Amino acid sequence: MTQDVEMKEQAAPSNSLPSFSPSTLHHLKEIASLIETGAYDREVRRILRAIRLTMALRRKLKASALSAFLNFTLIPGSEALTRLSSYLPKEDEHAMEVDTATSAPQAPAKHSLPEIEIYCYLLVLMFLIDQKKYNEAKACSSASIARLKNINRRTVDVLAARLYFYYSLCYELTGDLAEIRGNLLSLHRIATLRHDELGQETLLNLLLRNYLHYNLYDQAEKLRSKAPRFEAHSNQQASRKLLHLLSLTSSPVQFCRYLFYLGKIRTIQLEYTDAKECLLQAARKAPIAALGFRVQCNKWAIIVRLLLGEIPERTVFMQKGMEKALRPYFELTNVSLSLSELILYSSCSIED
Repeated sequence: MTQDVEMKEQAAPSNSLPSFSPSTLHHLKEIASLIETGAYDREVRRILRAIRLTMALRRKLKASALSAFLNFTLIPGSEALTRLSSYLPKEDEHAMEVDTATSAPQAPAKHSLPEIEIYCYLLVLMFLIDQKKYNEAKACSSASIARLKNINRRTVDVLAARLYFYYSLCYELTGDLAEIRGNLLSLHRIATLRHDELGQETLLNLLLRNYLHYNLYDQAEKLRSKAPRFEAHSNQQASRKLLHLLSLTSSPVQFCRYLFYLGKIRTIQLEYTDAKECLLQAARKAPIAALGFRVQCNKWAIIVRLLLGEIPERTVFMQKGMEKALRPYFELTNVSLSLSELILYSSCSIED
């Protein structure tokens, strides 16, 4: 999870600038305009681009900027505006006066589009998680999921997939992951009925993670074997369309996670050959920036290869950024190699 660098407030003179960078609010308005255009034209590409721009802007988000953006986009007095504003910390009166004065020359463009509302939920939720306000994040995520259940629009699916992820993350961070299992199953069923393929894949991974978190491997395998998956699509045209969508979103990462979870399940089921293939493929396909994920894949792959009687190559333990994390596994491999040599030597001595 991305963490913001701690920002310490400093005393400001009476004629100081707003507490947030004017460019942050400006960029958020541009992103909202992009989402609005994508919603009206039914172009998922624009929604995807808006998400990528938001991720790049995430570290710059502040409560004052978010508050100003919510007032700019959402209808005054609406339930969404009231609820989301309650999650944000209150700014001092002077800051609010400066913010109002800054945005006064511009006529606020109020939106009633579901895409804009869901995007506002996503912004506030990411901000709360980054600020480690997990209880407020849980309440915000639950409210966003309740709102999503009443929306069936393909242009919302990409935003919904992000919300599903952060919804599960909030409860995992507070140790309450088991509480939302039933809700995740319900959401997966809804996504299947609505042919929301990206939502299906995201929710399937979240459910597998939920089960594996509590070592419920049998239930995870039952769900995995019965749930529809992208890899099972037989229609080539639909598959090409889907793969094109996956290439534009974070679903390649979701597929890596699916392979990792499947590899863990296969390991517990003693199907080491299949487990090895899944784990190594997940490690290869994972983004370079996902160092922690690749370390976990390699740890499990090393154990599986040792159980198969194989000795991993030294280069596996010397991968950049993984040397320290894989050091115990390197020592374990050396011990296994020594034992193998000892057994082989003993067998030769007996034969002689």
